[in-house]
Amino acid sequence: MTTKDGIVSKAGSLRAGPFDLGFSIEGSGMPLIVIGSAIYYPRTFSKALREKLRLVFIDHRGFAPARTEYAAGDIGFDTVLDDIERLRAHLDLEHFAILGHSGHGYMALEYAKRHPERVSHVIMVGTGPSHSARHMALADRIWEETVSPARKAIFAREMARLGDDIAARPEERFKSLLIRLGAKSWHQPDFDAAPLWQYVTVNNPVFDHLWGEVFRDIDVRKGLDRLAAPVLLALGRSDYLVAPAFAWDDYRDDFADLTVRIFENSGHTPQLEESDLFDEVLLSFLGTEHG
Repeated sequence: MTTKDGIVSKAGSLRAGPFDLGFSIEGSGMPLIVIGSAIYYPRTFSKALREKLRLVFIDHRGFAPARTEYAAGDIGFDTVLDDIERLRAHLDLEHFAILGHSGHGYMALEYAKRHPERVSHVIMVGTGPSHSARHMALADRIWEETVSPARKAIFAREMARLGDDIAARPEERFKSLLIRLGAKSWHQPDFDAAPLWQYVTVNNPVFDHLWGEVFRDIDVRKGLDRLAAPVLLALGRSDYLVAPAFAWDDYRDDFADLTVRIFENSGHTPQLEESDLFDEVLLSFLGTEHG
């Protein structure tokens, strides 16, 4: 256990099959598991939030170093969800809130359905109802009908550079794509996200399977009858990577307790783009404003 800028922190890893799943724990207070990369995601949450919450950042297999060769059976969605439970047990967490950003929102929601006794609150940030063709078409329509020519020009410029990025570093294809998609993912269309991705491991086959297949076909309604925990859906107005907020309208009545918050000056990552407001909304949702 170490102290960083006055904030208690701990880091380590857990071997799961071919992968070393990293974790990083920062802050004190109510525990909040943040699924994704234990390197990338700590960079997106405010220092102030660590003074209110114990943030438990955990890798999934898409971001974890692989020590041996792995096959399709090693990267399925069920296995990824089982890893969350492995890390939960390893870290001796009994009851906690869980947060997933982007596609990790599905991981948070599905884990909570499987382990409702463990999860007090679910937070999904920048997550659409699915990555199906129908929902992606809605995102494309909003992009075409509402976005300024200047933002579209930045997008075209960055996409023209993507091929060279991938040719130079094919093993970082997914990372390169997300960096070049800035005009669709940040309120400030020319925001440079490259520093956020520095030293982050990316396993492309995991993302191809989860984002390209599992999240394309996912039905978030399935199993919601087993989930009583309140769910917060935090969405950025300038997020063109996923379906727009109104795409969730068909699903609202399926949740026992759903709160939706739109961040007007954010894209895909409101916890970084509007950190003060995001912290206020999150802490209010968790009931820890004065904790």
